[in-house]
Amino acid sequence: MNKNPTESTIKLTQLPPPQVLFGTEVDKKSSSEQFLLSMYDSVQASIFVVDVLEDGDFRYVALNPTHERWIGITSDDLRGKKPEDILSPIDAARVRQRYTDCVLFGKTISYKQCLQFQGVPTWWSTTLTPLRDANSKIYRLIGTSSNITSIQETEQAVELQAQREQLIEAIASRIHQAVELETILHQTTQELRQFLKSDRVLIYRFGGNSNGVVIAESTVTNSEPLLGKNIADPCFGSQNQQYDSQGYIQVIEDIHTAGLHPCHIDFLASLHVRANLVVPIFLKQDVWGLLIAQHCHQPRQWQEMETNLLKQLATQIAIAIQQSELHQQLNDFKVKIELHKQKHINQLQQVRNFQALVRQMTEQIRDSVDETQVLQTVTQKLVHLLNLDRCQIELYSACQTQVHITYEYTTNLPKCLGLTKEITDRPEVYQPLLQKQPLQFLEIVPGWQPKLLVVAQMACPIFDTQGILGNIWLTRPTQEAFDEFEVGLVQQIANECAIAIRQGQLYQKNQAQVKELEKRERLKNEFLRTLSQELRTPITSISLAAQTLESVLAPEQILDIEIVPQLLQILHNECGRESKLINDLLTLTSLEAEPNPPTLIAIDLQSWLHPIIETFRDVTNCQRQQLNLNIDPTVPLLETDITDLERIVTELLNHACKYTPAGESIAVSAEPAGDAIKLQITNSGIELTSNELSRIFEPFYHLDKHDPWKHSGTGLELALVQKMVRHLGGSIFVESAAGQTTFTVKFPV
Repeated sequence: MNKNPTESTIKLTQLPPPQVLFGTEVDKKSSSEQFLLSMYDSVQASIFVVDVLEDGDFRYVALNPTHERWIGITSDDLRGKKPEDILSPIDAARVRQRYTDCVLFGKTISYKQCLQFQGVPTWWSTTLTPLRDANSKIYRLIGTSSNITSIQETEQAVELQAQREQLIEAIASRIHQAVELETILHQTTQELRQFLKSDRVLIYRFGGNSNGVVIAESTVTNSEPLLGKNIADPCFGSQNQQYDSQGYIQVIEDIHTAGLHPCHIDFLASLHVRANLVVPIFLKQDVWGLLIAQHCHQPRQWQEMETNLLKQLATQIAIAIQQSELHQQLNDFKVKIELHKQKHINQLQQVRNFQALVRQMTEQIRDSVDETQVLQTVTQKLVHLLNLDRCQIELYSACQTQVHITYEYTTNLPKCLGLTKEITDRPEVYQPLLQKQPLQFLEIVPGWQPKLLVVAQMACPIFDTQGILGNIWLTRPTQEAFDEFEVGLVQQIANECAIAIRQGQLYQKNQAQVKELEKRERLKNEFLRTLSQELRTPITSISLAAQTLESVLAPEQILDIEIVPQLLQILHNECGRESKLINDLLTLTSLEAEPNPPTLIAIDLQSWLHPIIETFRDVTNCQRQQLNLNIDPTVPLLETDITDLERIVTELLNHACKYTPAGESIAVSAEPAGDAIKLQITNSGIELTSNELSRIFEPFYHLDKHDPWKHSGTGLELALVQKMVRHLGGSIFVESAAGQTTFTVKFPV
């Protein structure tokens, strides 16, 4: 039944089965049996006898007095009982297995075993010897045992101490080898759980308030894992203060008998914890977390050696944590240095790239006055140099109320080239830009996107000593802001852009001046050529009429006296035409040079216009044209030069009568238009092309194909009208659509 370190095997005489080996009838036994009986009673080793039944079961027969004293059971109480009758189910199964092995092998066996008698665990060294009957069948087992509890405990203590030192040395070795903290914590929990033979070992790290997270865990397969879970113990708030006290350790052998607060009992029970051993982990005098060993299904008596082990491991873990933090700081510093180095290299490369771009722009500005080539190159180069999605250059209008996107290069964003934006729509953006201050911000890309797309934008003003010209807009596909270094480089490019724009504007201005001079020269030549032709026509007619009249009035004879009045009429008309042409020409040149200031008189258009219109009534009736006058009664008095105004109205009516076909109408109207008076003359039946409208106020320009009445004129009428209107401070324009042409004259009130 029990173990004994005895190496020698006692040879007992095999007796017939019916005879009792250890009975009271000593006188019937042989001397050898008496000797054995005396040894059985007096030896200090434990001896027990077990019968092997026919069905293979086992029954105890007797115990010697020594064994009775050690286990606290008498031989009479033991006789006839099975192992299950005196031992726990687990111990009984182990003992029965040993008996079965001895019968199966048929020889003496020795072994060590721990059994509990009356709740006290005891280590035994046991030797089992089988006894055979006359048929060589094993019918009985003789066992001798020695109590080796003290020896075994000493050996276990030495072994545990060696294992503990080995465990601490292994953790220290991992720390020395700079193993990752996660690996150290994981292996520590694994080895500690195996050493303690507990259900769960975990490392808990404190968070904020009473919260924390399990960062390492080793548990048996049938326990609920807690790794990675955030755990909030309602009692941790007060416990945390206790853990902060140096050396505080919590030892709970049974949560139901440890006098815990009910909330703490419920919390531990919810985690299936029955016994708990908690040691704090200190880092720089502050509690960092907890090293916890747990039994989940039954109580456990924690030994002082186990508590000391957890304290030592907590110290090693703190060292590992501190070393990990130092390594992390070192790695972060290395990464920071590498990033700084890479950033410096990138900045140097950017400087080289920007210098190349500036050189290219300088060469383009030097070799070409076309700003388009320079600015389009800038937008494309900046996109590639700064990894942009888009680069735009917008220019301000002359009055700085609008910006126009003039140049653009984009990789994947919608194009905005040609878009005009009002400054007042985004004052928060354009106010600092107009003050020559760059700005940057984040913006959501408009339009539908699979996910919200936010980009970084920067605007850099383009300006020089003469003023603000426009802005460079940069769009980056990430939310990373532009640093000061990039802003400075872009500002250099903006300065070059300002030079290119100013040079382009100067070139365009010079070109415009050259074209204007060429135009004026061309117009002057055309004017002189046309004037020569206009002057030649009446002179030719006068000369021809004079020659004819001379031939008619020859002294020899008068050929045809009736033609004389006609020739005189021709002379009169052509002289009048020549005189009007010269007068118009003088008036036109005087208005272009230094005109005399107009003589202002207040005129009531309601009464003044009607007589002038009526002078054209006969002409319009003769040409079957309808002439209408409509004057708004609210028209105020007009202060103007009455002579010039009459000439203006008369020439416009002459023009309308000349180019209005028969059956069509001419309408004259006057009405107030804000702070001005609007005078309109409209004739139907004629529609001018855009080219004709653009040249209609040119001197000597004729609309011959639209002249149904073939009236002649000097060709200066509308040019004079335009000059006179401007001389009076008004404006005139013409429009033609839907089969009618309208001249509109506006005079300020």
